[in-house]
Amino acid sequence: MALPKKRHSTTRGRKRRTHWKIAAVGLVACPQCKTPKHPHRVCPVCGTYAGRQAVEIKAKPEKKKES
Repeated sequence: MALPKKRHSTTRGRKRRTHWKIAAVGLVACPQCKTPKHPHRVCPVCGTYAGRQAVEIKAKPEKKKES
């Protein structure tokens, strides 16, 4: 098994890792409600996919304000 002749410096290792980047998530507008969503996924707001209702979205119960 090959072994390095000399230790690489921290800077050299960091220069090599500069290309290890996470790509930004691409978002598209939902055709129904116009909210941003991931492509090829069901809209989390209205529950539609490909022009049809795919998931029934339940309304969140509103919190009561204590006064």
